[in-house]
Amino acid sequence: MDKLKPVFSVRNVVMDFHVGGNGLFGSKRTIRALNDISFDLYPGESLAIVGESGCGKSTLCRIAMRFHQPTEGQMVFNEEDVHQLKGKELKNYRQKSQMIFQDPFSSLNPLHNIYYHLKRPLQLYHDYNKDELKSKMDEYLEMVGLVPPEEQGQKHPHQLSGGQKQRAFLARILAVGADVIFADEPTSMLDVSIRLGVLNLMNKLKKEMNKSFVYITHDIATARYFSDRIIVLYAGHMVEWGSVDEVVCNPKHPYTKLLIAAAPDPERTEQLELPVLKSEESEVVGWTPESVGCPFKPRCPVSSEACSKEFPEAKSVGENQYIRCIHSS
Repeated sequence: MDKLKPVFSVRNVVMDFHVGGNGLFGSKRTIRALNDISFDLYPGESLAIVGESGCGKSTLCRIAMRFHQPTEGQMVFNEEDVHQLKGKELKNYRQKSQMIFQDPFSSLNPLHNIYYHLKRPLQLYHDYNKDELKSKMDEYLEMVGLVPPEEQGQKHPHQLSGGQKQRAFLARILAVGADVIFADEPTSMLDVSIRLGVLNLMNKLKKEMNKSFVYITHDIATARYFSDRIIVLYAGHMVEWGSVDEVVCNPKHPYTKLLIAAAPDPERTEQLELPVLKSEESEVVGWTPESVGCPFKPRCPVSSEACSKEFPEAKSVGENQYIRCIHSS
């Protein structure tokens, strides 16, 4: 992006979890879910984070929402450490940053209608009278395509489809007044026929209202459709990142090539061979604080002995493209 000031920044975040053992049976061990994650998010931008299950995508969002305290590093909003905020500053952060959950069926309270879900944040964060509240609720419902608002607002969540629930949740986020939205696979549980509608709505919010999105997904195609930049995660490590068109159209890291080769593409004229080793070691490694080398080595078709000894430094491989690999260029 041009010389814009980031609306949200991540600086060298590390996240360790202690698992197993209770002190009596077995021993505890430490799993490193994220390792040295850094990026900036700008106003009106969508940043996609892609990778297979267990790579740390959702963990990153949960840290941003303060469900976890990072082991190292920091997340910065308005030049302040998110995990040090208190009082009025914390309330402001919780207003300005919101999360769309993967499951639209459990993200709304089944006991209350949609108007209630919009009224509560409007009362908490804004000073509207009764008539203004009703007008704002209808405005947000129309904005997300739930029309007529009088009818849709009176419905309870069980009376809405999955796509309508996600639209209602987006209306709630607008009512709160969020500027930064963490969307954790918001379309993965929706029918294919309605995914595009939700993505288009999010795109509209990005372009017309300058909302910023961190878009978590498995789907390379929707990442390219919706996002400006992309980060590819593997075992909690950033292995390739940059402009979404550069990374998707001209991948440099062996893992990114694997993801793109595995994605369906009706325009592809020839069958691509998945660049992954067929061996007993071809599994995602369990990374720990003591681990060394490149985490993708057991599955990498171009790895060497040197890959076991050091974690690759980030290097530029294009105008807006970076990787961590000692062999790719």
